[in-house]
Amino acid sequence: MDREVTRPTTRLAPAAWLVLAVGAALVAAVLAGALRSTTLPTLLGTGITRIATDVAGVVCVGLALVGVLVPVGRRADPAEADRVRTLVDRALVASGGAWLAVALLGIAFRAADGYDLPVTALTGSDVLDWATELAAGRGALLTVACAVAVLGCAAVRLRNPEIVALRIVLVIALLGMLTPGVTGHASSSSSHEVAVTTVALHVAAASLWVGGLGAILVLLGRRRALLQSVLPRFSTLAGFCLFTVTVSGVLTAQVRLGSWAALFGTGYGALVIAKTVALGLLGGLGLLTRRRMAAGRIPVLRWAGVEVALMAVTLGLAAALAQSAP
Repeated sequence: MDREVTRPTTRLAPAAWLVLAVGAALVAAVLAGALRSTTLPTLLGTGITRIATDVAGVVCVGLALVGVLVPVGRRADPAEADRVRTLVDRALVASGGAWLAVALLGIAFRAADGYDLPVTALTGSDVLDWATELAAGRGALLTVACAVAVLGCAAVRLRNPEIVALRIVLVIALLGMLTPGVTGHASSSSSHEVAVTTVALHVAAASLWVGGLGAILVLLGRRRALLQSVLPRFSTLAGFCLFTVTVSGVLTAQVRLGSWAALFGTGYGALVIAKTVALGLLGGLGLLTRRRMAAGRIPVLRWAGVEVALMAVTLGLAAALAQSAP
């Protein structure tokens, strides 16, 4: 059994990260003026289901990524690696089911918002029309389909891991994260191709980075041998993700704002600035991590809790941005 290298992550940590993300999303949406175009109950329903859908999807991406990064063969204890992959599959069943549930609820609340009706006044026909006739609705349905696929693949893997590779689950989860972004505001932008491409890169990189670090902290925090093997590979990936998130975020903001002056004159611009500051802090933490790794230390367990908490806030800001008009 690998000895514990630091205080173990509490079981409440993932719940705390979720609360941070939801709180950040709701506060940011209110400050950006979301209440001018909707009611508080609808804002709460759409905001909570949107960020919960994002968080569940990111969790699925991170779990699958850790399963892929866990070494095979002589580079790690095979029994311990198999135990981690089994934990990944079980967690994917739970998170995939949660992703499916909140995605379906999100369709109902967003349809209510679109029709300016209480969610209890919607009919099945209203929800179906919204989900099939609008690009945002079709994107939400694709997310539901991906959540179903992740749940099904994970359930199959629990019976026989050889049938479905974790790489396939990772790709499906990433597709589920991409569809809302590329079918939302970006799809109707005047610079359609640039907007869709930058949003896709932004979402994919952020999902791998945030989900991967959170899953490493929860699953490998007490497994020193596997942590030492996985962490350097993830650190390299995280560096590319940070670069991609930063560049794609700048390009997306430029396309949506139209001019840099709008940064300081709109609620959307304020959200962009807040998210930029959060990304800068995350980049600093990442640089500190890499420097300590170069010195032969494993620093993630000391800093990862803070970094993931900051990532949760950033995810909430991103969700608020996705629901706000420039």
